[in-house]
Amino acid sequence: MYPVYRDPRPDRGSFARYTRNLEEEVLGKAYDGRLMRRLLVYMKPYRGTVAVSLVLLLGGSLLQIVGPLITKYAIDTYLTAGKPNPAAFRGLMLLALAYLGAILFAMVLEFAQTYLMQKTGQQAMFDLRRDLIDKLQRLDVSYFDHNPAGRLLTRVTTDVDVLNELFSSGLVTIFGDLFMLTFVLAAMFQLSPGMTAMLLAVLPIVVGVMALFRRTVQKSNRRIRTAVARINSFLQEYVSGMSVVQLFNREQRARQDFDAINYDHMDAYKDAVIAYGWFYPVVEFLSMLSLALLLSWAGFGIQKGAMTIGVLVAFLQYGLRFFRPIQDLSEKYNIMQSAMSAAERIFKLLDTEPAVVSPAAPRSLPEGKLAIEFDHVWFAYKEDDWILRDLTFRIEPGETI
Repeated sequence: MYPVYRDPRPDRGSFARYTRNLEEEVLGKAYDGRLMRRLLVYMKPYRGTVAVSLVLLLGGSLLQIVGPLITKYAIDTYLTAGKPNPAAFRGLMLLALAYLGAILFAMVLEFAQTYLMQKTGQQAMFDLRRDLIDKLQRLDVSYFDHNPAGRLLTRVTTDVDVLNELFSSGLVTIFGDLFMLTFVLAAMFQLSPGMTAMLLAVLPIVVGVMALFRRTVQKSNRRIRTAVARINSFLQEYVSGMSVVQLFNREQRARQDFDAINYDHMDAYKDAVIAYGWFYPVVEFLSMLSLALLLSWAGFGIQKGAMTIGVLVAFLQYGLRFFRPIQDLSEKYNIMQSAMSAAERIFKLLDTEPAVVSPAAPRSLPEGKLAIEFDHVWFAYKEDDWILRDLTFRIEPGETI
């Protein structure tokens, strides 16, 4: 028999109190110029590679508008011009080869751009992780008493991975989507201003759907990040203290506690899956609906001689290309929002100054045998939780106490 899944949420009281100090901070905006400037510092050593990547994106976007134009020319010049002849066949073959060449060249540009940005993102994240480790090594012991190791592990792993996604497939490719939209709109307007205006009429509905999708996924991503940090903290505490768990026979209670936090993680992902599940079909439906309306309207134009079949076919191809970057931009928004949250937490750690530092002008110990004296010493790890209270004693050289 298969094990029966049980909802662990009813048994959460003590665990909720236990994990209260393990909660992840909910920080970040969709875009923060201050954080972005600090992030770009890590990209500055690789600005040449980023510039080359932008040029490749520009070239790839230009090649995306070549295919429909070749299709339009082939249909209007050879396919609807009368009976086929050897000259028309040769012309179609040349256009087909040109189309194939444009596709292959665009593929090469996309591969080169993706490779460069992935490599650059990994190099920048290597530098960032190195700075995080350097900072952690300089912080005083009390900082680690108040910040669970699982949370710090999340900073160096999960949060940095989110920033890597921003650099490798988010920040630069946003410009690629904008290039694509600009070139496609210009090409469509050149072919038919009326049909372009009809296609843009659907855009407000698409923008509204995108806004609803962004809000839903943003909340889900925050819950996911919180759950991941809590899982990391929980595992660090229990794995490092496994001998104590087994000594006091707490395995069953540990499983129950982990079931609760694991359910939160799964439940947060459910919301994100549902959002992605309805967003792409809705945008696809709206794009197909707008193209169907365009097809119906263009049919009357072709009958009246105001439009050619080649223009219609090219415009439909541009219409498909028009909605693709809009979907991508919505996804990039979520990447940007997650990256801003991760960046705020990372820079909060990098900006933390240790409470115990070396003196600016340290004094050397005098030569010879010295006495050790405590003169009314008070000490506490926390504010009023005194470990030493007004302690005074003196140890002479060679004396044992």
